[in-house]
Amino acid sequence: MFALLALIALAFESLFGYPHWLYRAIGHPVSWIGRLIAWCDQAWNDEELSVRRRCINGAATIAACLAVTALASIALTFLAYRILPEPLGLLLLAFAASSLIAQRSLYAHVGAVADALEHRDLGSARIAVAKIVGRDPKSLDKADVARAAIECLAENLSDGVVAPVFWLVVAGLPGAALYKTINTADSMIGHRSRRHLAFGWAAARLDDLVNLPASRLSALWLVAAGSMSSTATGRGAAKAVLHDARRHRSPNAGWPEAAMAGALGLRLAGPRVYDGKLVEDRWMGNGRADTGPDDIRRALKLYRTACTIQATVVALLAAGILIF
Repeated sequence: MFALLALIALAFESLFGYPHWLYRAIGHPVSWIGRLIAWCDQAWNDEELSVRRRCINGAATIAACLAVTALASIALTFLAYRILPEPLGLLLLAFAASSLIAQRSLYAHVGAVADALEHRDLGSARIAVAKIVGRDPKSLDKADVARAAIECLAENLSDGVVAPVFWLVVAGLPGAALYKTINTADSMIGHRSRRHLAFGWAAARLDDLVNLPASRLSALWLVAAGSMSSTATGRGAAKAVLHDARRHRSPNAGWPEAAMAGALGLRLAGPRVYDGKLVEDRWMGNGRADTGPDDIRRALKLYRTACTIQATVVALLAAGILIF
């Protein structure tokens, strides 16, 4: 039943995304989660506390946010399956779950970077890429901007598309919602800044754990997509994954980034600047680092194929469940 739910959610998200009128009216589930995390950060992350106390408060923040998310998603699931008529309940859950998948919005955000670069507007390209990456856009030249967009596309294929779908198939709406809570907390408090190094440790470690399956699946989808593409190569993707994925400082990001780099014949990741500090990351892939808008378009094409492969696998799972 969860595979069918995931398939319908993917269809909703691909066709409609999250309606703007609904966002203006009630916001977005991720923004609701974000406000709760921000409140906990403000109330419980006092920099005068000891490191141990801040670690405990950070773990309590994650526990509280997960408890709220679990109660809300389980209540909605109960309403859909036990009170509403079956087709209506399933559609309601699928719509709610579709809001947790970023397939359409990720394509649009990365495409905006390509649009700006194609118009030779580096300033607009920097503004567009700053919406999806954490590094200082002022330090990025044209090639850096394009490479940052492709890296974001690869990493968020895992975090924003494959992972929520995976947990949706495994555990229904509560699974996807709990995953999204962890991932949102990691993006808000899980980084290694002075304020969040201790307070965000639980969020960062938990996010590493729940993203393990999706990062490997994302690499697999990109290898398969490269094998079907005339502008990429599955063999190159597989070779880069085997050689470079485990060398990334993140236990997960290296898998899709290496696959994307190898498929397109590029080098991704590598040394970059965050908050004014140089981070000496390892390179993923051994191709060229001088990227441009054409490379973003090739990456987007590969991304769409990978998303189609995932949807096909989910459809096969749903068909198998319906048959048996």
